[in-house]
Amino acid sequence: MSKNNKSISPLFIFLIGFAILGGVFFIFPINLFDGIIVLENGLQTIEKEVPLSLSYFVGMGLNEGDLDGIKDFYLLPKGIAMVGVIWLGIPALLAYRFYLKAKGK
Repeated sequence: MSKNNKSISPLFIFLIGFAILGGVFFIFPINLFDGIIVLENGLQTIEKEVPLSLSYFVGMGLNEGDLDGIKDFYLLPKGIAMVGVIWLGIPALLAYRFYLKAKGK
């Protein structure tokens, strides 16, 4: 009796996980990452720390009028680190798990 030694490539797992998480973060307005919104009201400029979604950076999830009075918005270094940990880290951990599973056979 021969065993089928078919295993999924860890690189494939990483790329699929990266694509799925990227799709979720850029399509759905999930306010998860720390950022700054710069509001301009006449002569006054206010910076407000709020959670932002990556979909805002590509224009998805915004309604008409949502950007009234907003001069700029950007992620803080902590928010960028969270993007890296979640968007790269989770697929990397899954790929590593599949690598160890294939190596153990």
